[in-house]
Amino acid sequence: MHNQLIAIIGAGVMGCATALDVARAGYQVILQDHSESVIALAPDRIRREYRSACFLQRGYGEVSLDVIMDRISLQIHDAGVEEAGIIIENVTEHLDSKREVYARLSHKAHPEALYALNTSCISVTKLASYLPDPGRAIGVHLMNPVPVKTMVEVIKGQHTTLETEQGMVAFLESLGKNPVVIEDLPGFVSNRLSHLLMNEAAFIVQDGIATAEQVDAIMKKGFNYQMGPLETADLIGLDTVVHSLKVLYDSYQDPKFRCCPMLQKMVDAGQWGRKTGQGFYAY
Repeated sequence: MHNQLIAIIGAGVMGCATALDVARAGYQVILQDHSESVIALAPDRIRREYRSACFLQRGYGEVSLDVIMDRISLQIHDAGVEEAGIIIENVTEHLDSKREVYARLSHKAHPEALYALNTSCISVTKLASYLPDPGRAIGVHLMNPVPVKTMVEVIKGQHTTLETEQGMVAFLESLGKNPVVIEDLPGFVSNRLSHLLMNEAAFIVQDGIATAEQVDAIMKKGFNYQMGPLETADLIGLDTVVHSLKVLYDSYQDPKFRCCPMLQKMVDAGQWGRKTGQGFYAY
Protein backbone atom coordinates (compact mmCIF):
# COMPACT_ATOMS: atom_id res chain seq x y z
CA MET A 1 0.00 0.00 0.00
CA HIS A 2 1.27 3.47 -0.94
CA ASN A 3 0.05 6.30 1.30
CA GLN A 4 0.88 8.90 -1.35
CA LEU A 5 -1.39 7.18 -3.89
CA ILE A 6 -5.05 8.19 -3.80
CA ALA A 7 -7.73 6.40 -5.86
CA ILE A 8 -10.79 8.44 -6.83
CA ILE A 9 -13.70 6.36 -8.08
CA GLY A 10 -16.10 8.32 -10.30
CA ALA A 11 -14.86 11.01 -12.72
CA GLY A 12 -17.87 13.31 -12.82
CA VAL A 13 -17.72 17.00 -11.88
CA MET A 14 -16.86 16.32 -8.21
CA GLY A 15 -14.43 13.50 -9.04
CA CYS A 16 -12.45 15.68 -11.48
CA ALA A 17 -12.37 18.65 -9.10
CA THR A 18 -11.23 16.40 -6.25
CA ALA A 19 -8.52 14.82 -8.44
CA LEU A 20 -7.25 18.31 -9.32
CA ASP A 21 -7.05 19.39 -5.68
CA VAL A 22 -5.45 16.15 -4.45
CA ALA A 23 -2.85 16.09 -7.26
CA ARG A 24 -2.05 19.79 -6.70
CA ALA A 25 -1.18 18.90 -3.08
CA GLY A 26 1.49 16.49 -4.34
CA TYR A 27 -0.29 13.12 -4.30
CA GLN A 28 -0.33 10.59 -7.13
CA VAL A 29 -3.94 10.07 -8.22
CA ILE A 30 -5.79 7.28 -10.00
CA LEU A 31 -9.03 8.75 -11.41
CA GLN A 32 -11.22 5.82 -12.38
CA ASP A 33 -14.63 5.60 -14.04
CA HIS A 34 -16.15 2.59 -15.80
CA SER A 35 -17.58 4.89 -18.51
CA GLU A 36 -15.18 5.60 -21.38
CA SER A 37 -17.12 8.74 -22.38
CA VAL A 38 -16.85 10.16 -18.84
CA ILE A 39 -13.09 9.48 -18.73
CA ALA A 40 -12.71 11.10 -22.16
CA LEU A 41 -14.27 14.30 -20.78
CA ALA A 42 -12.12 14.31 -17.62
CA PRO A 43 -9.02 16.21 -18.89
CA ASP A 44 -11.19 19.10 -20.12
CA ARG A 45 -13.16 19.16 -16.87
CA ILE A 46 -9.93 19.27 -14.84
CA ARG A 47 -8.54 22.09 -17.02
CA ARG A 48 -11.74 24.12 -16.62
CA GLU A 49 -11.72 23.61 -12.84
CA TYR A 50 -8.06 24.67 -12.74
CA ARG A 51 -8.67 27.87 -14.72
CA SER A 52 -11.65 28.73 -12.55
CA ALA A 53 -9.69 28.04 -9.32
CA CYS A 54 -6.78 30.23 -10.49
CA PHE A 55 -9.28 33.03 -11.11
CA LEU A 56 -11.05 32.63 -7.75
CA GLN A 57 -8.16 31.70 -5.46
CA ARG A 58 -4.94 33.65 -5.32
CA GLY A 59 -1.87 31.42 -5.51
CA TYR A 60 -3.71 28.39 -6.92
CA GLY A 61 -1.69 28.63 -10.14
CA GLU A 62 1.64 28.25 -8.31
CA VAL A 63 1.54 24.56 -9.24
CA SER A 64 1.29 24.32 -13.03
CA LEU A 65 -1.47 22.37 -14.77
CA ASP A 66 1.14 20.22 -16.56
CA VAL A 67 2.63 19.09 -13.23
CA ILE A 68 -0.86 18.33 -11.87
CA MET A 69 -1.91 16.36 -14.99
CA ASP A 70 1.32 14.29 -14.78
CA ARG A 71 0.23 13.12 -11.33
CA ILE A 72 -3.22 11.95 -12.49
CA SER A 73 -3.70 8.59 -14.16
CA LEU A 74 -7.07 8.32 -15.97
CA GLN A 75 -8.46 4.81 -16.38
CA ILE A 76 -11.59 2.75 -16.92
CA HIS A 77 -10.18 -0.32 -15.10
CA ASP A 78 -9.20 -0.79 -11.45
CA ALA A 79 -5.48 -1.25 -12.13
CA GLY A 80 -3.40 0.03 -9.22
CA VAL A 81 -6.34 0.61 -6.87
CA GLU A 82 -4.99 -2.13 -4.56
CA GLU A 83 -1.94 0.12 -3.90
CA ALA A 84 -3.95 3.17 -2.81
CA GLY A 85 -3.79 4.32 0.83
CA ILE A 86 -7.06 6.23 0.52
CA ILE A 87 -10.01 5.52 -1.77
CA ILE A 88 -12.39 8.42 -2.40
CA GLU A 89 -15.76 7.22 -3.67
CA ASN A 90 -17.45 9.85 -5.83
CA VAL A 91 -20.11 7.94 -7.77
CA THR A 92 -23.65 9.24 -8.22
CA GLU A 93 -25.93 9.65 -5.21
CA HIS A 94 -27.81 6.38 -5.78
CA LEU A 95 -27.55 3.57 -3.26
CA ASP A 96 -27.48 0.79 -5.89
CA SER A 97 -24.65 2.45 -7.86
CA LYS A 98 -22.63 2.89 -4.69
CA ARG A 99 -23.27 -0.69 -3.52
CA GLU A 100 -22.01 -2.07 -6.84
CA VAL A 101 -18.81 -0.04 -6.57
CA TYR A 102 -18.23 -1.11 -2.94
CA ALA A 103 -18.71 -4.77 -3.85
CA ARG A 104 -16.11 -4.39 -6.60
CA LEU A 105 -13.65 -2.49 -4.39
CA SER A 106 -13.96 -5.02 -1.54
CA HIS A 107 -12.07 -7.53 -3.70
CA LYS A 108 -9.49 -5.05 -5.03
CA ALA A 109 -8.60 -2.55 -2.30
CA HIS A 110 -5.80 -3.01 0.22
CA PRO A 111 -7.26 -4.24 3.56
CA GLU A 112 -5.71 -1.23 5.34
CA ALA A 113 -6.95 1.41 2.88
CA LEU A 114 -9.23 4.12 4.25
CA TYR A 115 -12.50 4.88 2.45
CA ALA A 116 -13.75 8.45 2.04
CA LEU A 117 -17.43 8.17 1.09
CA ASN A 118 -18.55 11.34 -0.66
CA THR A 119 -22.29 11.54 -0.14
CA SER A 120 -24.52 14.53 0.41
CA CYS A 121 -27.52 12.85 2.06
CA ILE A 122 -27.24 9.05 2.47
CA SER A 123 -26.33 7.77 5.96
CA VAL A 124 -22.61 6.94 6.16
CA THR A 125 -23.38 4.01 8.51
CA LYS A 126 -25.65 2.55 5.83
CA LEU A 127 -23.02 2.96 3.08
CA ALA A 128 -20.20 1.59 5.27
CA SER A 129 -22.26 -1.55 5.95
CA TYR A 130 -21.56 -2.61 2.33
CA LEU A 131 -17.78 -2.56 2.88
CA PRO A 132 -15.73 -5.41 4.40
CA ASP A 133 -14.56 -3.25 7.35
CA PRO A 134 -17.01 -0.40 8.18
CA GLY A 135 -14.48 0.90 10.73
CA ARG A 136 -12.22 2.06 7.88
CA ALA A 137 -14.94 4.15 6.22
CA ILE A 138 -15.88 7.76 6.94
CA GLY A 139 -18.08 10.29 5.18
CA VAL A 140 -16.28 13.14 3.41
CA HIS A 141 -18.66 15.76 2.05
CA LEU A 142 -16.62 18.09 -0.16
CA MET A 143 -18.27 21.33 -1.24
CA ASN A 144 -18.60 22.58 -4.81
CA PRO A 145 -16.31 24.09 -6.20
CA VAL A 146 -13.83 21.79 -4.43
CA PRO A 147 -10.60 23.79 -5.07
CA VAL A 148 -12.10 26.97 -3.58
CA LYS A 149 -14.14 25.68 -0.62
CA THR A 150 -11.96 24.83 2.36
CA MET A 151 -14.71 23.58 4.71
CA VAL A 152 -15.24 19.82 4.52
CA GLU A 153 -17.98 18.04 6.42
CA VAL A 154 -16.54 14.78 7.80
CA ILE A 155 -19.15 12.30 9.03
CA LYS A 156 -18.38 9.50 11.47
CA GLY A 157 -20.40 6.35 10.85
CA GLN A 158 -21.51 4.13 13.73
CA HIS A 159 -18.39 1.95 13.36
CA THR A 160 -15.79 4.52 12.16
CA THR A 161 -12.65 4.10 14.28
CA LEU A 162 -10.71 6.96 15.87
CA GLU A 163 -7.70 5.92 13.75
CA THR A 164 -9.77 6.31 10.56
CA GLU A 165 -11.08 9.70 11.69
CA GLN A 166 -7.59 10.99 12.53
CA GLY A 167 -6.11 9.62 9.29
CA MET A 168 -8.79 11.27 7.15
CA VAL A 169 -8.58 14.61 9.00
CA ALA A 170 -4.77 14.65 8.54
CA PHE A 171 -5.17 13.89 4.81
CA LEU A 172 -7.74 16.67 4.34
CA GLU A 173 -5.58 19.15 6.25
CA SER A 174 -2.69 18.28 3.91
CA LEU A 175 -4.94 19.56 1.07
CA GLY A 176 -5.40 22.86 2.92
CA LYS A 177 -8.94 21.98 4.03
CA ASN A 178 -10.67 22.69 7.35
CA PRO A 179 -12.52 19.50 8.29
CA VAL A 180 -15.48 19.69 10.68
CA VAL A 181 -16.16 16.23 12.17
CA ILE A 182 -19.82 15.49 12.96
CA GLU A 183 -22.09 12.53 13.74
CA ASP A 184 -24.13 10.58 11.21
CA LEU A 185 -27.77 11.12 10.29
CA PRO A 186 -29.04 11.50 6.69
CA GLY A 187 -28.33 14.97 5.27
CA PHE A 188 -25.83 15.70 8.07
CA VAL A 189 -25.68 19.45 8.82
CA SER A 190 -25.09 21.20 5.50
CA ASN A 191 -27.73 19.46 3.41
CA ARG A 192 -30.45 19.33 6.04
CA LEU A 193 -30.19 23.11 6.22
CA SER A 194 -29.35 24.01 2.61
CA HIS A 195 -32.01 21.77 1.01
CA LEU A 196 -34.74 23.16 3.26
CA LEU A 197 -33.63 26.66 2.21
CA MET A 198 -33.51 25.88 -1.54
CA ASN A 199 -36.86 24.06 -1.38
CA GLU A 200 -38.56 26.89 0.53
CA ALA A 201 -37.09 29.44 -1.92
CA ALA A 202 -38.68 27.44 -4.76
CA PHE A 203 -42.04 27.46 -2.92
CA ILE A 204 -41.79 31.28 -2.63
CA VAL A 205 -41.29 31.58 -6.42
CA GLN A 206 -44.07 29.04 -7.05
CA ASP A 207 -46.43 31.04 -4.78
CA GLY A 208 -45.74 34.17 -6.84
CA ILE A 209 -44.42 36.15 -3.87
CA ALA A 210 -41.10 37.03 -5.51
CA THR A 211 -38.95 36.19 -8.53
CA ALA A 212 -35.85 33.97 -8.27
CA GLU A 213 -33.70 37.11 -8.66
CA GLN A 214 -35.51 38.83 -5.77
CA VAL A 215 -35.25 35.82 -3.44
CA ASP A 216 -31.52 35.50 -4.15
CA ALA A 217 -30.95 39.25 -3.76
CA ILE A 218 -32.63 39.23 -0.32
CA MET A 219 -30.46 36.34 0.89
CA LYS A 220 -27.25 37.85 -0.52
CA LYS A 221 -27.79 41.46 0.53
CA GLY A 222 -29.72 40.80 3.71
CA PHE A 223 -27.89 37.74 5.06
CA ASN A 224 -24.48 38.05 3.36
CA TYR A 225 -24.80 34.80 1.41
CA GLN A 226 -22.19 34.57 -1.38
CA MET A 227 -24.77 32.90 -3.64
CA GLY A 228 -28.53 32.91 -3.35
CA PRO A 229 -30.35 29.60 -2.67
CA LEU A 230 -31.76 29.37 -6.21
CA GLU A 231 -28.42 30.22 -7.87
CA THR A 232 -26.96 27.47 -5.68
CA ALA A 233 -29.68 25.01 -6.73
CA ASP A 234 -28.91 25.76 -10.40
CA LEU A 235 -25.19 25.17 -9.74
CA ILE A 236 -25.76 21.83 -7.95
CA GLY A 237 -28.37 20.75 -10.52
CA LEU A 238 -32.10 20.77 -9.80
CA ASP A 239 -32.24 17.02 -10.53
CA THR A 240 -29.68 16.45 -7.75
CA VAL A 241 -31.55 18.75 -5.35
CA VAL A 242 -34.86 16.91 -5.98
CA HIS A 243 -33.16 13.53 -5.54
CA SER A 244 -31.57 14.63 -2.23
CA LEU A 245 -34.91 15.96 -0.98
CA LYS A 246 -36.40 12.54 -1.72
CA VAL A 247 -33.62 10.83 0.27
CA LEU A 248 -34.26 13.22 3.19
CA TYR A 249 -38.03 12.73 2.98
CA ASP A 250 -37.71 8.93 2.86
CA SER A 251 -35.12 8.89 5.68
CA TYR A 252 -37.03 11.02 8.17
CA GLN A 253 -40.64 10.57 6.96
CA ASP A 254 -40.99 14.25 7.81
CA PRO A 255 -43.28 16.45 5.64
CA LYS A 256 -40.90 19.40 5.96
CA PHE A 257 -38.73 17.73 3.28
CA ARG A 258 -41.65 17.49 0.79
CA CYS A 259 -40.31 18.59 -2.60
CA CYS A 260 -41.78 21.78 -4.08
CA PRO A 261 -44.06 20.68 -7.01
CA MET A 262 -42.65 23.41 -9.27
CA LEU A 263 -39.13 22.13 -8.63
CA GLN A 264 -40.21 18.61 -9.65
CA LYS A 265 -41.94 20.03 -12.74
CA MET A 266 -38.75 21.87 -13.80
CA VAL A 267 -36.77 18.63 -13.44
CA ASP A 268 -39.39 16.74 -15.49
CA ALA A 269 -39.05 19.45 -18.17
CA GLY A 270 -35.26 18.96 -18.33
CA GLN A 271 -34.54 22.37 -16.79
CA TRP A 272 -31.80 21.22 -14.44
CA GLY A 273 -29.84 24.47 -14.07
CA ARG A 274 -26.36 25.22 -15.38
CA LYS A 275 -25.74 21.75 -16.80
CA THR A 276 -28.71 22.02 -19.20
CA GLY A 277 -28.50 25.79 -19.79
CA GLN A 278 -31.81 26.57 -18.07
CA GLY A 279 -33.04 26.38 -14.47
CA PHE A 280 -34.23 29.31 -12.37
CA TYR A 281 -31.84 31.28 -14.61
CA ALA A 282 -30.77 30.96 -18.26
CA TYR A 283 -27.08 30.15 -18.92
